[in-house]
Amino acid sequence: MTAISPLPTEPQHSHRTGPLLSPDGAVIHPSAQVANSSFAPWTEVGEGSRILNSTFEAYAYCDRFADIANTTVGRFSNIAAMTRIGPTDHPFAHAAQHHFLYRSSYYWEDATDDDAFFAARAARRTSLGADCWIGHGAIVKPEVTIGIGAIIAAGAVVTKDVSPFTIVAGCPARPMRKRFVQDVIDRLLALAWWDWPHERLRAALADFRELQAEAFLEKYQG
Repeated sequence: MTAISPLPTEPQHSHRTGPLLSPDGAVIHPSAQVANSSFAPWTEVGEGSRILNSTFEAYAYCDRFADIANTTVGRFSNIAAMTRIGPTDHPFAHAAQHHFLYRSSYYWEDATDDDAFFAARAARRTSLGADCWIGHGAIVKPEVTIGIGAIIAAGAVVTKDVSPFTIVAGCPARPMRKRFVQDVIDRLLALAWWDWPHERLRAALADFRELQAEAFLEKYQG
């Protein structure tokens, strides 16, 4: 018979299983694929993820098997597993939409790839605002802007811009509600805690954990 350990009765000091995040740049899982991308301090790329032509601003992270292309990932962005952000399109207005149109060198030795097509694709940028949350399996289309503090529900397909602190869900995604009343949203945007230095975030950690948004604002904004 296999013994089962009891649940701990005392608080645990740490649940961290991976490496400590770094002030020097990203912690990137060895299985991730990264090309033409940059990473600010305290960022992380999860197992099996693919990052192309993208920028991770400070504290942003993606979980396992995220596929992110041509995207600016804002500070503190929370990207769940199995997400697709800025997915690339095929040339569907042409007679054919297959790879051979633009990855032509894969099929004929005397043909070149369509560099103009790839440049136009890379120019269609997606933008994720600070502290947004992209739920498991969600898709965010190219040229979409996700506002600060927004929540994209699991499995949503986002085809239009999302306002700050708005929760959207569905396929295509539609607004469900705001996270807070407008006055609280305006005050959070003015406080902009996501721009605080690392040391100030640590000093306020207990209040981030214990205070609801309005109480936090009263303490730090007055």
